[in-house]
Amino acid sequence: MSDNNVSSAAKPQPVIAGYHSHVYFDAHTFEQAESLCKAAAAQFPELIMGRMHQRPVGPHPDWSCQLSYPRDLLNDVLPWLAVHRDGLVIFTHPLSGDDLRDHRDYAIWMGAVRPLDLSIFK
Repeated sequence: MSDNNVSSAAKPQPVIAGYHSHVYFDAHTFEQAESLCKAAAAQFPELIMGRMHQRPVGPHPDWSCQLSYPRDLLNDVLPWLAVHRDGLVIFTHPLSGDDLRDHRDYAIWMGAVRPLDLSIFK
């Protein structure tokens, strides 16, 4: 076993309260993204659909809609989004209380990885 595997195994597991999935879109894909987000909210009653931001918000480089859900839904929501995203970029991160690590180290991307502005977390 390499030293990298030993050090990774020794890292404490963060406590994850839930997840955010950010659906990215632009003027041409607004309706597609809105339909996807509404369908996700209908499919998963515990999932909360945020506003359709038609400008970059927070660290996000693109227009986006935030989907918030409890951690026990991750195994259901991620595959559903993967199958239904139809080319949209989706960024998912946990809610561990460490925003920088959540967005930088624990990120899950579907589609192209987009450059986040992580300076707001420093």
